Formats: sequence, C-alpha cells, structure tokens
Amino acid sequence: MKVRLILAAALVASPIAMLGAQSAPAGAPVSRDPAAMVKAEAEAMARLKFMDGAWRGPAVTQTRAGERRVTQTERIGPMLGGTIKVIEGRGFSDGQDVGFNAFGVVSYDAQKQAYEFRSYAQGYAGTFPFEVTPTGYVWSTPAAGGSVRYTATITATSWNEVGDLIAVGKPPVRIFEMNLQRIGDSDWPEAGALTAN
Repeated sequence: MKVRLILAAALVASPIAMLGAQSAPAGAPVSRDPAAMVKAEAEAMARLKFMDGAWRGPAVTQTRAGERRVTQTERIGPMLGGTIKVIEGRGFSDGQDVGFNAFGVVSYDAQKQAYEFRSYAQGYAGTFPFEVTPTGYVWSTPAAGGSVRYTATITATSWNEVGDLIAVGKPPVRIFEMNLQRIGDSDWPEAGALTAN
C-alpha cells in the first residue's frame, strides 16, 4: 500500500513509505469520558469516508534501480464503530505477483486533536505526519537527505497520489505517482466478524 494513506497508504499506498499524524478539526480537547472520546473520534474520522471502498490502477515509483511499475490496489473500511479506518494496499507486478503489500490504520486522538496513520510495509513500521485536506490528504515520511511528501486528490471515482522527494536547497523531484479508479464498495474489514453464537 501506499497509502498511501494512508492511507496512504496509507494509506495508504507508496512502496517506499508509510503514513501518519497532524491537526484535525479545531476545538478544545474532549473530556476523557469514553463515550465523549468515541463520539469525537467517529466524527473526525467521518471526514475520511471518501476513502472507503475498493480501488485499482497503475502506479509507478522511481527507484535507484530504475522505474518500477505495478497495478496498485487498495481496500479501505471502518472499524470500531467508525473510530478507525483500516487500509490494505497491494502492488501487483507481472500481472499476478504481489510485489508490494502494506497495512495501515488511520485514527484520531481526541485529546491531541490530531490524526494518526500507523503503517506496516516491507518489514518497516512507523507513524508519520498526516493532514486531511478539502480534496484528499497530504502526508510525509523521512527519507535520505530530506523527506518524501505525498499529496492525494480523491473524488467519488478517482484517486491520484503523487510523491515528491524534498531535499534542502533542491527542487522537488517526483518519485511516485498512482492513478486509481474506484471499482466498488467493500465490506472489509467488518465482513466475517465473529458473533456471540
């Protein structure tokens, strides 16, 4: 995933990075009452509903070994009463081989009033800056000599995300781009949940 974010990722979705945390809706931190925190978290996470569903499309990453092209897929859905969003990204090379697989969790901290995206990919795990925007999100991760900034623009049917290497004193260099189409709803991860009987 690159989610890319994320979601990045995240979910969120780039093969070279993972996702994270940033300010969210303004206001005073909520009380530590569990019901109030759950309510605030669900309300903040509702801003990311546009990510839900199943997505597929081409992605290209510039690496030291050269250009790497995959068919990227993302499946995204809510859990815990809508207080978290889970993301799985898979990059398929040569048609069917999974060359990249990532998992991420986006959440909202009602006390810090900040989103957080925790990502696991290619043996690495981390939490990185993540900001919800009117058209998608922006997140970044440290990289050799600077950072990589990912900018996503998401509509009801399309998801474009680009990654730019940002180094001090140098112009940004585009190292990643994916263009996904929404291919349908997804009942993941709630489908198959155990019941009392």
